[in-house]
Amino acid sequence: MGTPVGGGRSVPRYVQIADEIIQQIRAGVLKPGDLVPSESELVERYGVSGGTIRKAMVEVRASGLVDTRHGKGSIVKDRPPVRLRSSDRFRASHRRGGKAAYLAESAQSGATAKVSVLFIGPMEAPEEIAERLDVRAGTQVLARRRLYFRNGVPVETATSYLPWDVVKDIPQLFSENPGPGGIYARLEDDGHTFAEFVETLTARPAAKAEASELALSPGAPVVHLLRNAVTEQGRVVEVCDTLMAADQFVFEYRIPASD
Repeated sequence: MGTPVGGGRSVPRYVQIADEIIQQIRAGVLKPGDLVPSESELVERYGVSGGTIRKAMVEVRASGLVDTRHGKGSIVKDRPPVRLRSSDRFRASHRRGGKAAYLAESAQSGATAKVSVLFIGPMEAPEEIAERLDVRAGTQVLARRRLYFRNGVPVETATSYLPWDVVKDIPQLFSENPGPGGIYARLEDDGHTFAEFVETLTARPAAKAEASELALSPGAPVVHLLRNAVTEQGRVVEVCDTLMAADQFVFEYRIPASD
């Protein structure tokens, strides 16, 4: 039977078991690389059916804290989070020092970062991207798609969309390595001085292809982030469409308390 909660309702037994396993992982009782006890072991431990344990493990896998490998079972991940400091990661001083945002945030967390470029080239702007860039849907833009790794583990995909009239005379933006400071530094070199970066975040389960690309369990949580890079003239010169493994990131924002 479940444990009663407010309003006389009860928490299903499989949820209680999943919560206990998740807490064991977070408390370090189950350490990175450890196998979660097998279904038969959990059945004996909790005195429930195999079906209840299977439902509990669905919840555990959805937490993003374990990898499930065929023939081996569920293994606790070694994926400590990166802390994103939005007030710091886009500082001009990082770009002047030759560090793009991802390299800057990884360095702050003591992680080894790697970027794999998947695609660079012209593309028709999807409707939502076109709206953010203030162009018609289907207008040609430059797309730059990357896969980011932290300590050898894929943690994030990102596609930057840039207006063609802005990038056509900046040849570095068509190269895999746009140079020190990344694409924002090259845009600033061309006279596009940034006033702000506006981010919209949504949390959801990963689709099958997304989970495969980021080496996640099916249905693991991800954060979908869309960012507008806005110049002092008020123009959006880049929209970055990013998908992140939720267990890899902590978002920290500094919000002014006065005008």
